[in-house]
Amino acid sequence: MSLAVDHLRLMARNNAYANEQLYAACRRLSQLEIEAERTNFFPSILQTLNHILEVDRYYIDALIEAGQGRSVYDVPALKTALELNAAQAECDRQLIVFCDQLNEADLTQTVQQDRGEKGVFQETIGNTLLHLFQHQIHHRGQVHAMLAGTGVASPQLDEFFLDFERHPAAVRKLEIPGREENL
Repeated sequence: MSLAVDHLRLMARNNAYANEQLYAACRRLSQLEIEAERTNFFPSILQTLNHILEVDRYYIDALIEAGQGRSVYDVPALKTALELNAAQAECDRQLIVFCDQLNEADLTQTVQQDRGEKGVFQETIGNTLLHLFQHQIHHRGQVHAMLAGTGVASPQLDEFFLDFERHPAAVRKLEIPGREENL
């Protein structure tokens, strides 16, 4: 397998691991705390987590060519950390499955993305995945910062790739099917 495909598989697992850690903290918040107005791009932890989920659904739909397009945004926002956690975990699972099926040639294949009034564009699978992971990291960081204004400690999200600091919860996420030297 190629280094690029292996990297994307690892990023999908890191994405799921980081979301698990973030949701473990968010589930400890009261409903009032998760809905509380805070200084950020989205005005609450709840709205930020819903945004992450919506965008993941949009890009996963594009990647698997399910054809829902922008209609994925028509689903009502989820109301609790528990509901969001379950939905996000399902998206993360779908993303891992998708990345596990990739081969090198797939990365340059294009998928359609409806950008509303801007039009419909073709983008490579590789670039779409890189964008999706960057989007996740960016908004998880915002939730991480908002947690600092609560009584729940922000989780450690920066220990993944290096053996000496890899969190034990990430180890099971690193198993890559068909690869003998699983990390």
